[in-house]
Amino acid sequence: MKLIRFGQNGREKPGLLLENTLYDVSALGEDYNETFFESGGLERLKTFWEKNKSGFPEVPAGARLGIPVARPSKIACVGLNYATHALESGFTPPPEPILFLKASSSLCGAFDNIVIPKDSEKTDWEVELAVVIGKKASYVSEADAMDYVAGYALFNDVSERNFQLERAGGQWDKGKSCDTFAPMGPFMATRDEIADVHNLRIWLKINGKIMQDANTASLIFKIPRLVSDISRYMTLLPGDVIATGTPSGVGLGLNPPLYLKAGDVVELGIDGLGMGRQVCVAYASVAG
Repeated sequence: MKLIRFGQNGREKPGLLLENTLYDVSALGEDYNETFFESGGLERLKTFWEKNKSGFPEVPAGARLGIPVARPSKIACVGLNYATHALESGFTPPPEPILFLKASSSLCGAFDNIVIPKDSEKTDWEVELAVVIGKKASYVSEADAMDYVAGYALFNDVSERNFQLERAGGQWDKGKSCDTFAPMGPFMATRDEIADVHNLRIWLKINGKIMQDANTASLIFKIPRLVSDISRYMTLLPGDVIATGTPSGVGLGLNPPLYLKAGDVVELGIDGLGMGRQVCVAYASVAG
């Protein structure tokens, strides 16, 4: 299944994407949140659809698509998980996963605007594969890790490099957690939809020019290792998101560096997980 959430920001309804048609399944009476995932919601949704498939209305044309999971408790991110990106950023590929958190308040839909923060100098892009957790995970073994995965989604780990790397303290969270810095979707594909998650083309364009073009086969640490490792340091709850890292081609790694500005258009995609498109706007244009 491919799960969507549609409608006004903060008032999204659940839906499904099937054969290029969006369906409203709000009659289920549940949102795609922690309770849904931890209580067998995916199986319940599948059964509900099979019993009532002819009775679901289509989503209105032009409806906004929000994040495909509702209110994850956290976004656990993995840094420098492609060797080429580590090297372009001036780092050695790490011997174990580098972890940091991104505020869940940074999440937005795959076609929402990216707001360049007040006083930003170096807002950057990072296309990533996101993993959505399906059940509570604590001290999970690598052998069992995939049993805790509900599905996958396209993710943009937007990053302000000055805030992240140059401000006092050097805390990555500062440059990762601004509002709109986590466009996700347009849908979450359940695990069975993706034949081999470690063999997917992943790409990103800025104003029509390819900047990132790689394959998830190049992940240093694969998904079972990430789920296992992260669950050792924090409990992963149903609906939580793991952003698995970005390949080379970010603005920081260019010579000279290139950063996003108002009016820039970011397009990105992953095989089987759809495409997103975000227009960059200045903070001053939305502040009020």
